[in-house]
Amino acid sequence: MRYDWKIIRPALRRAVLRVGVLISVLGGGVALFHPETPLPDEWNPTKPLQVNAPVTALTSWKLRAALRRDDACFAALEQVAHVSRMPPLFDSEECHIQPRLALSSIGDATLAAFETRCQTALRLAMWEQHGLQTAARRHLGREVIEIRHYSSYSCRKMRTSAGESDRMSSHATANAIDVSGFRLADGTLVDLRRDWPGEDAKSAFLRDAFESACIWFPLALGPDYNNLHADHFHLQATGWGLCR
Repeated sequence: MRYDWKIIRPALRRAVLRVGVLISVLGGGVALFHPETPLPDEWNPTKPLQVNAPVTALTSWKLRAALRRDDACFAALEQVAHVSRMPPLFDSEECHIQPRLALSSIGDATLAAFETRCQTALRLAMWEQHGLQTAARRHLGREVIEIRHYSSYSCRKMRTSAGESDRMSSHATANAIDVSGFRLADGTLVDLRRDWPGEDAKSAFLRDAFESACIWFPLALGPDYNNLHADHFHLQATGWGLCR
């Protein structure tokens, strides 16, 4: 019997390629699910977000996955924060908190206890772990032990330089937190209104901290945005990449 190798060889190559792909997929599955896999959790797409794990190319994807599901959000946040889960709050159709929690510490920093959404708190946790503390150590040589704030939930409309807007504020659904300053491990206070305009280490720390907040919050407004934000960072868990 004679074979037409011009027809058979391409078919064999395709078959070998399919087998190779199958072996790669099976091998990858074994690497992911085997108890002794050498793949670190932060690089393993089957492992959920760990707030204090090193940042990798998968971190933002894991964060989005955690933000989509309330149970996953709480599971990630409770690794690093003092959280009290609370029933949903519905003041009106426009003003509510769901899922709702009370937060009093996050990472190495305490906060005056306040109520917010899990999604807002989880983004705050990522910032504290992977931006805020790094900036404090870099510029001031010590860590932040308190994050000062003007709270998160407030049933009100947006404030603009031209007056009150017709639109509801993101605070009306606890999708934002206003951070006003920090206390360091040696007792030093860093205040947004006082220290942002300077050219010293405190000012450098605040600017570095704000830039890193823009990585973890879709919308971040600081003192350079307008006078309404002269004394705080407005860090919002919803938005479209605005950092000003």
